[in-house]
Amino acid sequence: MKDFAILGLSEQLRAIVAEQGIVEPTPIQISTIPPALEGRDIIGQAQTGTGKTLAFLLPLLQKIQVSNNKIQALILSPTRELAIQITEEANKIVRKMNDIHVVAVYGGQDVVQQIHKLNGNIHIVIATPGRLLDHIRRGTIDISQINMLVLDEADQMLHMGFLQEVLAIIEQTPTTRQTLMYSATLPVELKSVATLHMKDPYDIRVKREKWTIADIDQYVVETTDRAKQETLRNVLDEQQPFLAIIFCRTKRRVNRLHEALHGFRYLCDVLHGDLSQTKREEVMIRFRKAEIQYLIATDVAARGLDVEGVTHVINYDIPHDIESYIHRIGRTGRAGEKGVAITLVAQKDKIHLAHIENELKVSIEKVKTKHKRN
Repeated sequence: MKDFAILGLSEQLRAIVAEQGIVEPTPIQISTIPPALEGRDIIGQAQTGTGKTLAFLLPLLQKIQVSNNKIQALILSPTRELAIQITEEANKIVRKMNDIHVVAVYGGQDVVQQIHKLNGNIHIVIATPGRLLDHIRRGTIDISQINMLVLDEADQMLHMGFLQEVLAIIEQTPTTRQTLMYSATLPVELKSVATLHMKDPYDIRVKREKWTIADIDQYVVETTDRAKQETLRNVLDEQQPFLAIIFCRTKRRVNRLHEALHGFRYLCDVLHGDLSQTKREEVMIRFRKAEIQYLIATDVAARGLDVEGVTHVINYDIPHDIESYIHRIGRTGRAGEKGVAITLVAQKDKIHLAHIENELKVSIEKVKTKHKRN
């Protein structure tokens, strides 16, 4: 068994992660922490669940110079939820260290007030691209002297239309910076970014050793497009989830399903990219308090979402690739608790179901609902 001692991490950081019960590094941490500590640029192709957050946080934190009160590191994230998750991971570590200050920058909170509270002494900024660019243009955040830039889930930033914002942000950073880019896929646009803005990057591709879905019971319910809403209502009435996330393919389908379920008096709300930050925060607070039982969401909006107590994930629309399937159902079955994942499958969806089953090397159990309605 390999441990963090061989990776060049400080004794202090090794002790902190050990206190969190993390003793054995994952393959991407083994592959990328040593070159990151050496100052190499890195392209890390890794999926959700491989431990990539600590792969960039640990070397970044080790390299922070506390006496330098300039912003030294910037982490860019595609969504507010993922930015919050990374910030929480960073804060778990820096609480045990002396005087390293982290600020999260996303819509819906007063960063300027936070900066004043810290007297401008900020070492690490974790941000979404649009809001960070707004602060740069207003002169409230200066990233002109950073040493390290992390682009996390870079392909999602591309898919969400943030490429121009990311390029504008890179232009504000020194060419001497170290750049770490993590992405599940590497489309041609990201390869172009790497060619133009990275120096001889160390290229590492890591797959999961195994899918982390052992605590999730998976089922398929066959239906038709016409009967899908009725089938979903049967599933909800029979399963009685405590908290469930229901995934749809598009924002329009999320809204239509919400309107239908709300009309039948189900406690539900939506999460998708068109919501204001205030509305997103309000929805997530209510969901975490179980004031909403059913959160109807798109893949992008739910990326990085981690809510305690989610008992069920329901794929109202089947995902078209294994990564999306794993990401969706991984919202349940956490922290040793059992979870249930149910996928509604019409005839045209069976090709996607076959692909998922082939990748997982399982046959997902087919179940029927009791037809209570006319």
